[in-house]
Parts: sequence; C-alpha cells; structure tokens
Amino acid sequence: MIAAPARSAWLLLIFGLAGWIASVTLTVERFKLFTNPDYRPSCSINPILACGSVMTTDQAAVFGFPNPLIGVVGFSVVVTIAVLAITGVGLPQWFWGGLWLGLALGIGFICWLIFQSLYRINALCPYCMVVWAATPVLLAVVTDQLWGGSRGPLRIVAEWRWTVVAVFYAVVVLLVFLRFQDYWTSLV
Repeated sequence: MIAAPARSAWLLLIFGLAGWIASVTLTVERFKLFTNPDYRPSCSINPILACGSVMTTDQAAVFGFPNPLIGVVGFSVVVTIAVLAITGVGLPQWFWGGLWLGLALGIGFICWLIFQSLYRINALCPYCMVVWAATPVLLAVVTDQLWGGSRGPLRIVAEWRWTVVAVFYAVVVLLVFLRFQDYWTSLV
C-alpha cells in the first residue's frame, strides 16, 4: 500500500475539485441549453470565450452524451482518492497506476479537444479550460506518487513532471494566442 504525502493529497483534492466543479457547471449549462435553445450560458462572454457555441457542436458529445459527464465521473474518482489520501489511507500501486492511466487518457482527450476548439469550432469554453489546466497537474502528482522513488527512466519522468506541465501550459497559451491574435490585439 502506498500512502500519498500530504502535499500531493491536497493537490489532488484542490485540482480534482476544480475539474469537478467546472464539469458539473458545464453539465448544468448544457442541460439548460437542451431545454431552452435561447438560453445564453454564463460562460459565453464574447465571440472567442463562448462555451454556448462549443456545447452545440458534435465534438461536445463525442460518445453520444455531453463530454462534461466524463469529467463529473472522472473528477469524482480523483476527489474520492484525494480524500482517502488526506486521511492517510494507503492504496495499492495498481490503483495509483489505474488513476495514472485514466489521467493520461484524459490528457489525450483534452489535447484533441484543444485542437477542435482552436481549429474547428473557433471558440473557447472557459470551464473546459479549467479542466485543461487541472488535469496536467493531477497527472504530475500521480506520476510522482507512482515513480518518484523509482530508478532509471521512470525516475527521470517523475523528476521532470513539473517542467512538462509548464511546457504544456506554455504551448496551449501560445496556440490560443496565435489562433485568436487578431481578436486579442484588437482589445488593446
């Protein structure tokens, strides 16, 4: 059994809750839009930050149901594990490995959604961006939990995890800026 250090457990809880709240909010907004096509979601701020236009695309329901439901379930698991970790409960390595795999798949899905938002939908969803920001941190925390004490290549992965997160953020910010630079520069 592997018990998470307090710092890691709290990071899991904070970023898990951020992702869960964003996912729940998006789900509620989506159901309001289902029941009232004229509803304007709270996250539709301007032509670029407009989750209403994102929610109505095919990409917003890849598996036949609204994507935020995946986040509601996935982040619920993360929050539950975080609460267990905060209370000192140790979990088997395979359990942490399963969480790591789920988060890695989530990162892959997020990368696809980022591409779709930037180059197909041409709009950004603020709540989605919270998920984009929370998931890499969660993956980094679980990577250290799994491989922080290892030797060899896995140890190197664990040591460089925060650099990878910073590079991910920088690339996403750069892509967002470049894609909508005409709009951003018109605001100045």
